[in-house]
Amino acid sequence: MRVLIADDHALFRDGIISLLTAADHQVIGQAGDGDEAVKAAIELKPDLVLMDIDMPGLDGLEALKKIKEHNPLVRVVMLTVSDNDEYIVAAIKTGANGYLLKDLSSKDFLECIQELEQGNLAVTRKTATQLISRFQNLLQECDSEKEVLTAREVEILELVGNGSTTGEIAKTLYISENTVKYHVRNILQKLHASNRAEAISRAVQKGLIEAG
Repeated sequence: MRVLIADDHALFRDGIISLLTAADHQVIGQAGDGDEAVKAAIELKPDLVLMDIDMPGLDGLEALKKIKEHNPLVRVVMLTVSDNDEYIVAAIKTGANGYLLKDLSSKDFLECIQELEQGNLAVTRKTATQLISRFQNLLQECDSEKEVLTAREVEILELVGNGSTTGEIAKTLYISENTVKYHVRNILQKLHASNRAEAISRAVQKGLIEAG
């Protein structure tokens, strides 16, 4: 593969270059910060960008976003010292094709690059476990948020989202307008919303109702 390396430590770049070259990969460019990485990725059109997160100027995550916006097909793997869950999730969500730590052995590093060539994410077992755990937690959070509103409150909020007035909702559900208003007040309070539009927006974001 034709590889671009973006890292603010020249000595580390030299080590990666030697490792990749020995494995028959072609290093076509280097960058010392995020801005250089974006520029080089656009000009050189590499197959793979190996990039640190913590760099001067534009950080790796912002550089990743810009590179992917310009060329969604280029593979970008974050190569960093940080095993922070937030960084890992943010990188994958932004489009990273892998997330590797700098304390990897040479053998494990090259195996991950090989996985990348086969169309898989370049991640270690530890990082994969972190990702799975994080997304499981997010799913649990979503489930718990769905329990915040009662079935009746969800029903009313959906009708509000469809543009129904208080009177129309009362007739549809065969309840009084005062009951509708009571439920709406509870919905606003539970969703920490100041008005119906804000409540609908937050409910859609949380997956409580579908966008109208």
